[in-house]
Amino acid sequence: MGDVIAIDDLATPVLNDVQRMAIDYGETKTTVLTVDAVCDAARARTGLVDFGNEDFAVRLGLQLEEMDADEERTGIGRLMMFGDCVRAASNRLLIHDLLIRHPEILEVPITRPIIVVGLPRSGTTHLVNLLAADTRFRSMPLWEAYEPVPNPKDPPELDGADPRWTRCNGMWAAMQAAAPLVAVMHPMEPDHVHEEIELQMPDFSSYTLEWVARAPRWRDHYLGHDQTPHYAYMKSVLQILQWCNPRERWVLKSPQHLEQLRPLLRTFPDAAVVVTHRDPVAVVQSTVTMACYGARTAYWTTRPEWYRDYWTERIGALLDASLRDRLLLAEDRTIDVFFDQYMADELGTVERVYDCAGIALTDQARSEISGYKDAHPRGGEGRVAYDLRRHFGVTPEEVRARFGAYLNAFPVRTEV
Repeated sequence: MGDVIAIDDLATPVLNDVQRMAIDYGETKTTVLTVDAVCDAARARTGLVDFGNEDFAVRLGLQLEEMDADEERTGIGRLMMFGDCVRAASNRLLIHDLLIRHPEILEVPITRPIIVVGLPRSGTTHLVNLLAADTRFRSMPLWEAYEPVPNPKDPPELDGADPRWTRCNGMWAAMQAAAPLVAVMHPMEPDHVHEEIELQMPDFSSYTLEWVARAPRWRDHYLGHDQTPHYAYMKSVLQILQWCNPRERWVLKSPQHLEQLRPLLRTFPDAAVVVTHRDPVAVVQSTVTMACYGARTAYWTTRPEWYRDYWTERIGALLDASLRDRLLLAEDRTIDVFFDQYMADELGTVERVYDCAGIALTDQARSEISGYKDAHPRGGEGRVAYDLRRHFGVTPEEVRARFGAYLNAFPVRTEV
């Protein structure tokens, strides 16, 4: 078990050398946050010109306009936003080009996936990585999520590595240097299994932007529009990955699905769904600490109270939507996993998931899952000490008041 890490500078960050250099570098650059600038850069990166359905430009424009208007965004924060959008637009070009050349991909079945849904910071990532250790399953490592289709303009790597993996590994190294405690709280190694909503990014519609930016206008647009078409887009990219490297069944996960159960089940009607549960106060505490710490280079001020208020309400909205749509879940293909029970018996929890999904937990699968568990102990890189009162000026009881309906429905253990 790693050391306990105390953060003493959330409100007034003391920057390390890499963070200071990043901010200084960003201030030397002029970053144009427009749809044309992003699309021109994506065309230059890929050599392609056809984005397919052009309706994505409206959503991209909304995101860019909100970031461009935010005077608190630093130069490096603007550069990171531009880079993320160019990567997503480049992926859209490559995805569309491949589907035009191979329309049969859209006939590839994605059958009976296991989908983990639940609050962020509730064990979803660790659970999906445990399941993905079973090599019978198809899962999606981060490097593949970031760039699902190879770029034909990439020169070959001398060591034979996939250039997409190499780029992702470089991003992980940069994250460890520029945001070391975010790296501890949420590891992003290239081979780490990632959320499939990353595949909605080329369609520019998911809640991902909320994790890296202060984007309430985008949140309102996203929540005000049916996400079914964007889940269908995500499925088409999963079909590409299945076509390239097939397996019998997928394991997927995202907290976003909590508020999008209807689009999720329209897209994957035969899914087995694993719903994780945790004290929402612990979730808020972890989420706002990570988000506020991560803001120290993207924003001129970290504004702990803003993150406290935003994510308390956002977590509440996720839970409210999950309660509203709970009856959509098929009882014989749904399992509830409580965080404290999962932490006490990880392998027992996995057995319950396999039973729900109708899959035999073979000796080989047990060995693979145990091997992953042993190689990735919880808190192995250190554990962050969270403190709502000290860092965010609020008591656990005040935060807990937002979640009464959920706490009445599910007997989660109080952690904070």
